[in-house]
Amino acid sequence: HVRTVGEDIVTAELILPENHRIRPVDIGVMLAGGFTEIKVREKPKVVIIPTGNELVEPGSELTKGNIIESNSRILSALVTEWGGEPVRWKIVPDRIEDLKKALVEASRAADVVVINAGASAGKKDFTSAVIAELGEITLHGVNIRPGKPVILGWINDTPVLGIPGYPVSAYITFELFAKPLIHLYQGIEAEHSETLNAKLSRQVASTIGIEEFLRVKVGKVGDNIIASPVSRGAGMLMSLVRADGFVRVPAMSEGLAAGTEINVKLLKHKDSIMNTIVCTGSHDNILDILANFLRRRYPGLSLSSTHVGSMGGLIALKRGEAHIAGTHLLDEKTGEYNIPFVKKLLAGEKTLLVNLAYRQQGLLVLKGNPKGIVGFKDLLRDDITFINRQPGSGTRLLTDKYLMDLNIDHTKIKGYDSEEYTHMTVASAVLSGIADAGLGILAAAEALGLDFIHLAKERYDIAVPEKFYHLDMVQKLFEIVRDDPEFKDTVAKLGGYDLTDSGKIVYPKAADQRHGTATTPKHW
Repeated sequence: HVRTVGEDIVTAELILPENHRIRPVDIGVMLAGGFTEIKVREKPKVVIIPTGNELVEPGSELTKGNIIESNSRILSALVTEWGGEPVRWKIVPDRIEDLKKALVEASRAADVVVINAGASAGKKDFTSAVIAELGEITLHGVNIRPGKPVILGWINDTPVLGIPGYPVSAYITFELFAKPLIHLYQGIEAEHSETLNAKLSRQVASTIGIEEFLRVKVGKVGDNIIASPVSRGAGMLMSLVRADGFVRVPAMSEGLAAGTEINVKLLKHKDSIMNTIVCTGSHDNILDILANFLRRRYPGLSLSSTHVGSMGGLIALKRGEAHIAGTHLLDEKTGEYNIPFVKKLLAGEKTLLVNLAYRQQGLLVLKGNPKGIVGFKDLLRDDITFINRQPGSGTRLLTDKYLMDLNIDHTKIKGYDSEEYTHMTVASAVLSGIADAGLGILAAAEALGLDFIHLAKERYDIAVPEKFYHLDMVQKLFEIVRDDPEFKDTVAKLGGYDLTDSGKIVYPKAADQRHGTATTPKHW
């Protein structure tokens, strides 16, 4: 193996410039050049201080009012990802002297100090006062949502960042303000996430004068990239887990109209977005199980579902904003599920209904049914508070049908106008005491240890346009629904499901349904 002398590296040749992040190949070329040691920038040390009397460490026994401290773990992982060295401080209670001591010690030990919570203007929000006393405040409050109560200051010439305690607010503000600072210490440019242009699936209202960071799910449906908003609460950590990206709603707008072309900052790789089945419509716990099995069986594929109700799901199919939609709409005239609505709302669009399951609907009440609720007539009692589902959901239609059949005036039901978007949030409202009863599925009652008053057995189907039904990833999804025994066993353990027709096409009726499969009608 003979090569020319100096072909690769020669004396006095620059191998790597300053402020260059060292890659694996750089290590090799430096060793080849005879360098076994080089000077590098020290990783910036970032001290993260969680504060609050309500916080407890993971694994601690919980009492009423306790919150498991998780923010500092998220922030520490981000610091590591950005090239810094995180130092997680022990939880500091809401006492001024304790906070002073922690900030003084941290400012002497760190390159950057982050204090989590206490940045707002509540009775026990001391952060701004303490920073002002020990050093100086450069900024307090930014016009963004979520994350408005941000503090930027200095103590002992060390930058101090105060961020909100709500998890989503903490995540967003930390990325906006801490990430550039950590990269500045390393002498490198901040890395930019992948972006993708998409069409917004539904209208979003926003407050003028405040820039909003909207969490969205993203998927490619046909020729369009569709972005669907998810829950907007500042404390909803699962909305970050479920989101595929962020959209910045400009401060001087009152929101974004449906169909608006938007730029999405991705939280996931672009390729995973392209291999996502977009499901919009009615909520059911089976969809979460199905998403997990799809990833297990086919690691390159994913199922992304947003819960807008059965009617909203069919409308999304009509607009070309989803591949599939979960639906359980009962037609009052015919007593038939889903078919009349597909014929009406998707007229001219060749659409199949594939059964997912038959499930039990009923009233969810506390264990032991302490208020002796028997049926809908009990909702008229003064001591009963109801929790409803949103208009357009199949459960809301079922509720209204029962009220109409029983000649019950909904205006006399306390809580009729209080709405939730999923069976699990209805169950949570009952468990927490916000409501005494709500209509939901047996699986939700079983999951949270509630009692269940059976009222109906309904058919829950997946509506899918014929043009998407034959997509390879959609076929793989229905293959799991139809043929995977482990999937069916997992669903059965939830309680309240009948999988007799699971995976069968129930509309339109096909001539061939051997082995639980069905063919598309020839006239299509």
